[in-house]
Amino acid sequence: MKRVRGFTLLEVLVAVLVLGLVMFAIVSAGSRYADSASYLREKTLALWVARNRLTEIDLQPVFPALGRSDDTVDMGNIRWRWKAEVKETPDQNLRRIDIRVYKANDSAARNAYASLTAFISKMGRQTP
Repeated sequence: MKRVRGFTLLEVLVAVLVLGLVMFAIVSAGSRYADSASYLREKTLALWVARNRLTEIDLQPVFPALGRSDDTVDMGNIRWRWKAEVKETPDQNLRRIDIRVYKANDSAARNAYASLTAFISKMGRQTP
């Protein structure tokens, strides 16, 4: 009788187990990549919202008044809430503007998706 050589059942089970672990690792890494890409997209959109608001303030002919303001805006099929605060600086010809952007439906709103700080000059502007 000739002896037939092949894999034993134990060897096949070990190979399937190793293949299963490798496939799980690949799927897990792909999922983390998709989550990271989604998060980066939202951070980018929030930064655009903050920059748009800063540009709106910068284009006003009037020197920004001190105080806080907020509003909502849609961008990238997401509703965002921005909060802006205009503060005094030691230089009377400059105002500091802090803008923070949150998701509008985020009730906790502890961490902003984006924050932006800028200084606006009084030069060439009307005073309120």
